[in-house]
Amino acid sequence: MLKIYSDGGSRGNPGRSAFAVVVCKNEKIIHQHSEYIGVRTNNVAEYRGLIYGVGYALDSQENDAEFIMDSELVIKQMNGEYKVKSKELMKMYDDVKAMTSNLRIVKFTHVRRHHPIIALADKLLNAKLDGTS
Repeated sequence: MLKIYSDGGSRGNPGRSAFAVVVCKNEKIIHQHSEYIGVRTNNVAEYRGLIYGVGYALDSQENDAEFIMDSELVIKQMNGEYKVKSKELMKMYDDVKAMTSNLRIVKFTHVRRHHPIIALADKLLNAKLDGTS
């Protein structure tokens, strides 16, 4: 099973935003990606990271994936515990649901910000923000 950690952040809300994804298989990092996404909200950045991670899982032809984030909002929305009220987030939510329907096993897991792989993703996204003007 792939473990796909993602984090999104914005400097200001909305503000300059980025996301980062770290993919692990058998407890080893096999892929890292960070991307600047312009002026967005923090929640949009979080969803964009998740969407990238789901796309990676599909491209890798793995059937099982756990998506791990420190965004309680996104994880609880994906698990059906919170309603999605924002139209912008609803579009991304729908995209994730449609994409993950092509996977056999899908888990959405919330972890604290201090988790070591989430901390790495946070470092990567902040480096991307530091490198953009």
